[in-house]
Amino acid sequence: MFRSITGSAALTQTIRKTMERNLCSGSAIAAKRLTGKVAVVTASTEGIGYAIAERLGQEGAKVVISSRKQQNVDRAVNDLRTAGLEVSGIKCHVANATDRKALFEHAAQKFGGIDILVSNAAVNPEVGGVLECSESAWDKIFDVNVKCSYLLAKEALPFIRERKGGSIVFISSIAGFQPFSLLGAYSVSKTALFGLTKAASQELAAENIRVNCIAPGVVQTKFAGALQESDAAKEETLSRIPMGRIAQPKEISGVCAFLVSDDASYITGETIVASGGMASRL
Repeated sequence: MFRSITGSAALTQTIRKTMERNLCSGSAIAAKRLTGKVAVVTASTEGIGYAIAERLGQEGAKVVISSRKQQNVDRAVNDLRTAGLEVSGIKCHVANATDRKALFEHAAQKFGGIDILVSNAAVNPEVGGVLECSESAWDKIFDVNVKCSYLLAKEALPFIRERKGGSIVFISSIAGFQPFSLLGAYSVSKTALFGLTKAASQELAAENIRVNCIAPGVVQTKFAGALQESDAAKEETLSRIPMGRIAQPKEISGVCAFLVSDDASYITGETIVASGGMASRL
């Protein structure tokens, strides 16, 4: 269990609190690697998506955020603009073709084009093992998590091509490598994104369009609630994380900012794992 990782529960608690206090401090982001770039981030009014939108804006990008609910978009846009970032937003349900079209047209009209797409939207309507999943839940999971990621990339591509290069990032999960028993079908859908990343990166490399993927571990978001719904569930989750704590969304946003910047100009077709040491691959 978790206690064995650090030697004592008290020491574990102290380490975790110290890490969280020092994590992603409020100091200004020094790098401005994305000045002049336009980024579109889906499902970006809270959690990992919001943190990514915020970080890309802090690094100089003009950012278009989206969500299924207009009130969430309005709130997030207001918060980000109050922080001094150049942001616009639009309601977008990624499974709706009209919404996706409007999202990209909005970005092009508002900011003049698109350089970066971050595909973050995902659903998990059922909790349970992969072979316990209902057909309707399976279809919804793969429709949103896989098919819509593919369609977003496909539909953003003409805009990115106009810029003579750019970057696409799919947000997957550590569960794509090591399936979670409570998130069976979801885990399989996230594995599929690794394949999509590899295939798309091969096709687009010659056009200076890079395609990469991030596999976060367990992050402190509403979406990960099933893994933290009780003290026992949280303890079991923590027992699998060598760093002994759950990630904060900002810890994923820095990885994304790196991948879409010129610092990663020779990286494509890769998946970066940010999991606190959780088992992923050899």
